Amino acid sequence: MQPVDEKSGSGLVDLPDEELMERIVAGNELAFELLVKRYQAKITNLVHRFIYDRERAVEIAQEVFLRVFLHRKRYRRSGRFSTWIYTIAVNLAKNELRRKARLRGVTSLDGLVEATGDSGAFLADKQPGPDRRAQQHQIEETVMGAIQQLPPKYREVILLRDIQQLTYEEIEQVLIIPGGTVRSRINRARTALKQILEPVLGRREIS
Repeated sequence: MQPVDEKSGSGLVDLPDEELMERIVAGNELAFELLVKRYQAKITNLVHRFIYDRERAVEIAQEVFLRVFLHRKRYRRSGRFSTWIYTIAVNLAKNELRRKARLRGVTSLDGLVEATGDSGAFLADKQPGPDRRAQQHQIEETVMGAIQQLPPKYREVILLRDIQQLTYEEIEQVLIIPGGTVRSRINRARTALKQILEPVLGRREIS
């Protein structure tokens, strides 16, 4: 790894997130700018998939990075930075969902049955090529719309596991729930998605 020039930012790009955070705590603005570039699209997309409102997702993502900077001295390198920032993003997204629910008077649904599956398979492009892209985009929109219909506690685990590809252990840390609960909710969410999507996409698309 090449030496880091703190003033010019040379070499910062090669540093892992946790070392960038050390420099941010020390007041390095270039390190913060680089960290924002690394995570801006990921955080915006995650929040968007929670709330299904792109404009608001951009605003919440900005708030996520603002909180990272304001609370930078609270970060402890014993944990992964990605887990910390995802925790902030999920909490803000959930706050937004609660706000919208209060405005609309919406309540969560319960009673989903437990089963196995992988919602990530719904988004897999099994027939790549120009003619497939438009159809694949429609499928992705349908799947994301179905995810929005899930109760928040099931939606969040599906987004973190099957869309963002976090490990079960990382999801435990982000949501502060036991591993068994994570697995149970993922199974229930996947089953619910199948129930919603099969009439729309057919068994061939989601098998």
